[in-house]
Order: sequence, then C-alpha cells, then structure tokens
Amino acid sequence: MVEKKVSAENINYFYGGNQALRDVSLGVPAHSVTVFFGPAGGGKTTLLRLINRLNDMVENTRMTGRILLDNKNIYDEDVDVAILRRRVGMVFALPLPLPGTIRENVTYGLKLAGMRDGHRIAEILEKSLVQAAIWDEIKDRLDSPASSLSGGQQQRLCIARSLALEPEVLLLDEPTSGLDPISTRKVEDSLQELKQLYTIIIVPHSIQQAARVADQAAFFLMGDLIEYRPGTEIFTTPRDKRTEDYITGRFG
Repeated sequence: MVEKKVSAENINYFYGGNQALRDVSLGVPAHSVTVFFGPAGGGKTTLLRLINRLNDMVENTRMTGRILLDNKNIYDEDVDVAILRRRVGMVFALPLPLPGTIRENVTYGLKLAGMRDGHRIAEILEKSLVQAAIWDEIKDRLDSPASSLSGGQQQRLCIARSLALEPEVLLLDEPTSGLDPISTRKVEDSLQELKQLYTIIIVPHSIQQAARVADQAAFFLMGDLIEYRPGTEIFTTPRDKRTEDYITGRFG
C-alpha cells in the first residue's frame, strides 16, 4: 500500500457565496511529484494554499472536510500553524527575495528558528542551493545582494530558502511561469532529485510541464476534481472527455 503523505477528504471551500472547491478528495503519495492542473479558476491553487493554511488570512471564507498530513488533520485546534508551515513549505509564482544578501536570504529562517551553529548553517546553505540547482552559479558571490540575481536565479533562490528549513512537503505554485526555458529545465530537473527527500505538489504553468514532471496528476475544472491518476496514464489515456479536451487544447 502506497503511503499517503497528504490527504484531502471531502473538501468544500467557499469565498463568500462562491464555491471554489466541491467535495474534493485525493491522497498525495510520499516522495513523489503530484501535479494539480487545469484552467484558471479550477480550484488548484486554492487547494494548494489550504494545505499550507495560507487561506487562514482570507476573510469571509469557509471550509468543510479535512486535510491530513501524516494522518493528522492540519485544521485541528491543537495544530501550531507556524510549525505546520515549516513542515509544508511554499514557493510562489513571483520570486520574492528578502532584502539583503543571497546568504542572508537562505539562512534567515534558520536563524529565526534559533539555529546558532555556524558550521551547520553553512552546510545547510550549500546543500539547499545545490538542491535548488543554483549553487554553481552563485557560490562565489553569496554576500552579493539577492536583488542582483536574474529572475530565474531569484526563483531558485526562493526554492532554496524553503528547502533550508527541510520541509517534509514542498508546494510550488507556477514556480517557472516567469522563467526562461533554461531556468525552467533546471527547476524541473531538480524536482526529480528533490522528490527523493520531499513530497512535492506543483501547479504547473503549462500542460506540457505537467506532463513532463508528474508522477501523479489531478485535473481540476470549475472547482471539481475531474480525474486523478498516474501522470503516465492521465496524459496519454484520460478517462474523462473533459480531461482529454483540455489536454488536447480544445479549451482552456
């Protein structure tokens, strides 16, 4: 039996009077790349944010159902949200480096968490930048401003910043939407290595990217989970005509 790292059970989610998700249930296997794909407004980013509890800060919203991390409901009253967000990191479409140097960007969270061992911090700094496929490009200028990096490098820096906290789950919301093809390929290639250590859930920026990286893929349409299957199957032999129509470009 495949271990499920994250599970959604009968999730309904409302922004005011608008329902963004309808009775969504799925289980995300540990150490895999799971893709949430579909046209805009389908609910995929909403579910991604619910796994990190980012929507806690959005007013006039309501959720029913459960989201489990290692079989524990992350919405239980005894859950420390700060600890949850350390276990479940998130990287957004627009890279947002912090003010300061490259080094400070990656180590900020470690120091905030109370780590003072300089040798250990240096180890994690290098490891995270290697995992994010950017170490070779910036290892000789770690004390340069993060703002001096290109857009593609800034996005990989943001991935490294999340990885420095050694999360169990990494959520990626269109992380390559603004990147050039070379930077995009580097990020995609790194995902295949990162899944050996982490569970990755990504909203891709294109159907082509979804097909390239997905171990599992979930197709969302207007708040409904239409189909959820292994990537090798859903992109070659979709069971639902709506999935087939989207994959083949008939809409979306």
